Amino acid sequence: MADPMRVRAAENGGIVDVKILMKHDMESGQRKDAAGKTIPAWFISTINVKANGKDVLNGQFGPAVSKDPFLNFKYKGAKGDKIVVSWVDSKGDKRTDEATAS
Repeated sequence: MADPMRVRAAENGGIVDVKILMKHDMESGQRKDAAGKTIPAWFISTINVKANGKDVLNGQFGPAVSKDPFLNFKYKGAKGDKIVVSWVDSKGDKRTDEATAS
């Protein structure tokens, strides 16, 4: 299982600012190991963020995204909103983490 994501959400004036740090190697499939063999592609392919059960962000990543991607976005919301962040990678591994808007 992947390391936990760092999810922070802060409300100010009816706008919730969400910051997400996803721990993932994000291999492009272009690099080679010390023996000269190609390291297979392995990256987060889809991400979904919900606030109180409603989608606020859906996205797709590809092999060009760097290791440990950081995502920052805002939506109209309130203190106490339950934020649920989920991703699926190219190997089918999944991770879901939660935070509450403060």
